[in-house]
Amino acid sequence: MAIESDKLRERLDRATAHLDPPYAVVDLTAFDANAGALADRAAGKPIRLASKSVRSRDLIGRALRRPGWRGVMAFTLPEAIWLVRAGLSDDVLVAYPSADRAALTELAADPTLAAAITLMIDGTGQLDFVDAVRAPGQRAELRLCLDLDASWRPLRGVHVGVRRSPVHSARAAGALAATVAGRAGFRLVGLMSYEAQIAGLGDAPPGRTLLAGAIRLAQRGSYRELLARRGAAVAAVREHADLEFVNGGGTGSVAATSADPAVTEVTAGSGLYGPTLFDAYRAWRPTPAAFFACAVVRRPTPELATVLGGGWIASGQAADSRLPRPWLPAGLKLVGTEGAGEVQTPLSGAAAATLCVGDRVWFRHAKAGELCERVNELHLVKGDAVVATVPTYRGEGHAFL
Repeated sequence: MAIESDKLRERLDRATAHLDPPYAVVDLTAFDANAGALADRAAGKPIRLASKSVRSRDLIGRALRRPGWRGVMAFTLPEAIWLVRAGLSDDVLVAYPSADRAALTELAADPTLAAAITLMIDGTGQLDFVDAVRAPGQRAELRLCLDLDASWRPLRGVHVGVRRSPVHSARAAGALAATVAGRAGFRLVGLMSYEAQIAGLGDAPPGRTLLAGAIRLAQRGSYRELLARRGAAVAAVREHADLEFVNGGGTGSVAATSADPAVTEVTAGSGLYGPTLFDAYRAWRPTPAAFFACAVVRRPTPELATVLGGGWIASGQAADSRLPRPWLPAGLKLVGTEGAGEVQTPLSGAAAATLCVGDRVWFRHAKAGELCERVNELHLVKGDAVVATVPTYRGEGHAFL
């Protein structure tokens, strides 16, 4: 492992010797391998690419050109409109409900956009909002997807998973579908349920055996319950709508979700970059493909090396798991009293003593696409060379959230 890490570091250093940190790279060999592995795990069901986990149009397009990948799951409506107008996809599902008046007005006024973009809903309030912002008399049909809450509620007051949609039961899903069927200007074409407690929660947290056992037990129970409830919800919705797709899962559950007969497609994105949160999975771990480099700028003690920047912290609960991880050279650690800093990050560990001013330290982000909110471009590496440099969303002037 140490030899492989040394070789990777040497390769990345050679490829980017002409660049000054901080910068981010994507290893295309690892990216493509991850795309292929995810498609294999989907077992013939198409993968819808989660754009928030990539945030570079060039790399989104690269993944979509591979076998097994079809369609985009965007995170905002303005982003979806941008992607469609750029010709990247004519099948974009917006993963979250939108209250963006300007974007909804643009969508409703353009038949091409309306045919390519599917809005997410979980209640009638969102329908009322859309109708309130449409131009008078404008009732062009808008495509909708119903968000079925996938959390597990084994006991009263116990909630396992994220808090998303209020639609949890098959009965509630059927009732909302019936309401949509009776509203002019809308057509329900999809159902989505994201099982975050399975797809987004690693079942092998390092050094925490008891927690790992509890997570696996909960995931097995949640999967069995969701399998039955999602199937019933799909049947209830189909009584009122001709569904084109039933979407589920994420990188951490591609194989399990694909095995659900009610699901017609799965979503993935983070597995293309392989961030550190996915190191804690037993079933499949992506090959790390995305890194960022910071330069050593001082040596406060013989045992410490300090890099400029490094505090690229991920969203979610405030915990060590959201910190970036110093990756190469192997054996570096964040200093517990300082963590990853806004303008400097001191590093300890055996490798720190070997670093000189100007040396690069390679980090991995805890999450995938959030890395791209820190840089304007990604340097694409193949072998020991940068073969292309492509813009991130930020580099193209877009910050959608």
